[in-house]
Amino acid sequence: MAVSVVVAASRQNGHTVALVNSLVTSLPATVINLSEKQLSYFDYEHGNKQDDFLPMISELLGSDVIVFATPVYWYAMSAQLKVFIDRLTDLLTIEKEMGRALRGKRFAVVATGSDSELPACFTEQFQRIGDYLGMQMLPPLYCQCQDRFDESEHRDTISSYADLISQQ
Repeated sequence: MAVSVVVAASRQNGHTVALVNSLVTSLPATVINLSEKQLSYFDYEHGNKQDDFLPMISELLGSDVIVFATPVYWYAMSAQLKVFIDRLTDLLTIEKEMGRALRGKRFAVVATGSDSELPACFTEQFQRIGDYLGMQMLPPLYCQCQDRFDESEHRDTISSYADLISQQ
């Protein structure tokens, strides 16, 4: 089972990265950190084809499950992940074969935030994206973190989630 985790967080020592680090101890996965990549905004003229987006997609296409990891900012995904998602449009226009290869793939979302539960509007955007691309969304994993990520507080949930992904 090949799993890739796309990390889209502003702080490399923040809650979301800590959650991903904990998850990948129970679930062997390739981690792609968007902060380490050159990724341009969507461009209708496709002048950004030389950035890291298409190589990242090539890598992700080898995965059975793609996990998107993001903090919840203003009830939505991080700006880094939004840029990545917007770039999926390239797979509908100039790289259609790569786009078609996403059909049937499974994906998951792991998130951290300060609210007591994951807002429905947050989950809905991913469900709609998956539906549009023909991808199957697994249930999300959300860890509430007020001041810090406490792994011991979330260990059982993370372990169960790793098992869920492994069974896919």
